[in-house]
Amino acid sequence: MNQLELNSFQEKLLSLPEELDVFAGGGRGGGKSYGLAVLALRHCEQYGDRARVLYLRKTYAGLRDFELVTRELFGMVYGTGARYNGTEHIWKLPNGGYIELGQLETHGDYAKYQGRSFTLLLIDEAGQYAQPDLLDLMRSNLRGAKDIPIRVVVAANPGGPGHHWIAKRYVFQAGPWKPFVEKNSKRTWAYAPSTYDGNQFIDRDQYREQLESACPTDPELLRAWLTGDWAVNRGAYFAACLDESRNAVDPWTHIPETWDYWLAHDFGSAAPSVTYIMAQSPGDEHEGVFYPRGSVVLVDELAAVRRDNLNKGLDWTAATTAEAITEMCSRWHIKPRGVADDACFAKSGYSSGSIAEEFARKGVYFTPAKKADRITGWQFMRRMLADAGKLDTPGLYISRGCTYFWGTLPYLARDVKRVEDLDSSGPDHAADACRYGLMRLRRTASTTPFRI
Repeated sequence: MNQLELNSFQEKLLSLPEELDVFAGGGRGGGKSYGLAVLALRHCEQYGDRARVLYLRKTYAGLRDFELVTRELFGMVYGTGARYNGTEHIWKLPNGGYIELGQLETHGDYAKYQGRSFTLLLIDEAGQYAQPDLLDLMRSNLRGAKDIPIRVVVAANPGGPGHHWIAKRYVFQAGPWKPFVEKNSKRTWAYAPSTYDGNQFIDRDQYREQLESACPTDPELLRAWLTGDWAVNRGAYFAACLDESRNAVDPWTHIPETWDYWLAHDFGSAAPSVTYIMAQSPGDEHEGVFYPRGSVVLVDELAAVRRDNLNKGLDWTAATTAEAITEMCSRWHIKPRGVADDACFAKSGYSSGSIAEEFARKGVYFTPAKKADRITGWQFMRRMLADAGKLDTPGLYISRGCTYFWGTLPYLARDVKRVEDLDSSGPDHAADACRYGLMRLRRTASTTPFRI
């Protein structure tokens, strides 16, 4: 291993005791993927034909990048002695070591690994996973002889759909490089950060320019990528316009008779189902707060969601959801009427008709949100969030009682391929319901796109 030239992060990564699991997190360009490849190489050198390494990415396209890294590294170390099966994505090294490059996106993909054993699990770009459940499941595949320390090494950049759970689980537990016990795995971990400016093997000036050009409207994301700062309020998409001090209001006790109100609904069964009561101000003070004319308040929330996974629903039917909506509206003394996702009005092909018709049979009446394109809706929503707190401009306010909203929206990421859009792989159901409700207003309002 001495013949390999490493940067300081990679050297420090290799110096960590093998008994520690590792989260390699930081800015982009720090050399994390190469570090993972070197860890795999060392593991195989140490344990020979008993070493079984699994490297995971969410997509097969992502595997190609790591495949190139391993081809360069193993070719330099072994020449033609290392053999790669491109069909099965498997490396077999001269010492008998086995390294598999695998893809894991859904629970269906897990079937490929069920019952198999690995001694080292490497998970790259973990921030692409909005929730950790699939990755946690893979730990059951770690098995080895008593003298082989089984190990998990996770790598991620800040700012992806999984930013929130990763930061909470691995970053804000202890200082960099200091061991800590992670409660979910009950294992001792270390947080190993890196940044591009510590990687002498890239053109750092050119790389910084590439990062700057990739997010010209998102200074929060740029800072996270450059410095590896996981403390960035990485809602990313809403970070520049959502502020708890401006947008959050104390829970209401009643809705004034002079205010307009309606429901906004995003249907889900396996996915969360979210409904909001939205109220629009005529230009009035209510319970100690003045709301300019046209302002909208998310008064209450019904979220059918698993508390241990904010992207999973409770498998409620439309009938069950309708009963819960009716109960919520009864508490507020309002009629259960509003707007819902246009998809609710599609005929399902069964005698029961559309989801909206099922709601109507239970006394809950929705019309199509006519949500138009997503970008237009998000721009309108961001502008209203940014205008909250202004004395003469309508803004968007959210009750602190809307816990699913506050538990998800501040952490939603941009779509890295379409930076004007929201990454829909995260728990965006509260955001969608709110957007649908605001589109009811936009039918009659002229708006200016909100850009940052």
